[in-house]
Amino acid sequence: MRLNEDCRNGEEKENDRGSLPLSLPQLKLVVGYALTSKKVKSFLQPKLEGLARRKGILFVAIDHQKPLAEQGPFDIVLHKLTGEAWGRILEDYREKHPEVTVLDPPDAIQHLYNRQSMLKDVADINLCDSYGKIGVPKQLVITKDSSAIPDAVSKAELTLPIVAKPLVVDGTAKSHELSLAYDAFSLSKLDPPIVLQEFVNHGGLLFKVYIVGEAIKVVRRFSLPDVDKRELRKNAGVYRFPRVSCAAASAEDANLDPGIAELPPRPLLERLAKELRRRLGLRLFNIDIIREHGTRDRYYVIDINYFPGYGKMPGYEHIFTDFLLSLVQSKYKRRLSNT
Repeated sequence: MRLNEDCRNGEEKENDRGSLPLSLPQLKLVVGYALTSKKVKSFLQPKLEGLARRKGILFVAIDHQKPLAEQGPFDIVLHKLTGEAWGRILEDYREKHPEVTVLDPPDAIQHLYNRQSMLKDVADINLCDSYGKIGVPKQLVITKDSSAIPDAVSKAELTLPIVAKPLVVDGTAKSHELSLAYDAFSLSKLDPPIVLQEFVNHGGLLFKVYIVGEAIKVVRRFSLPDVDKRELRKNAGVYRFPRVSCAAASAEDANLDPGIAELPPRPLLERLAKELRRRLGLRLFNIDIIREHGTRDRYYVIDINYFPGYGKMPGYEHIFTDFLLSLVQSKYKRRLSNT
């Protein structure tokens, strides 16, 4: 942890007396960030940076043109860049600077760049308790040959309509687009590699569950409307949609049926988040969850995203800065326990 000169002197005096360590507000926590320009604009908003400064947190941009090892020193590295080259740079940095907290490990993040692997951990948990059941929709991965999709869907016994999503999540807007296929003939118009998921009616609402360390924040977002059997018979073709859970689709202030708007039980979400943090090895992600329409306790995870748009999360400035300080606290306590 980086301390100013007064703090260093104070620490020496406190340690000489054998007293308690310095309080956190005296610390200067340096967070190096490597983010896209779009992410910088949405995340590093003036309100966040102002609050962070008051709490002793300093955000410093990492220069992509210089070796990472020559920059800093940092207490935390916050990043969301893609590419093998960046992954190798960061892994090498982690090995040489184990004292720096990297949010999050590149190899763990890679797990979420594939929609087949991202939901496998949820399926393996198969979470079911007195508060409800959480699973994943029935799904199928198609890597090539669109003409074979109708037959593959029939053999897998997936029912229409079917949601199609790009298999690879690479941070582009296109990787977050989805299509809804209403009939078997139209399935061959889809463009592999893709993940096909059975569409589950969910009242046109999804729950975005933001995870920041151990903190959980849930917001409502409008989603695709329900599809009934009559509509299925009348419609044909493939309908393409942009990212449906954008900020403009907020449903927080909408007049919704209470049965649809009711948030998933907190204990259920806490258990899911804890399991996914452990299995994924990540601390910054969000889970998109839907409730099957007509049920009170049957939920499906349809997507997981690393370092999502926290700027759209109410109160994210306080939640995120508290999280960064908690990392310092835990590291400081471990250092004290080893002395």
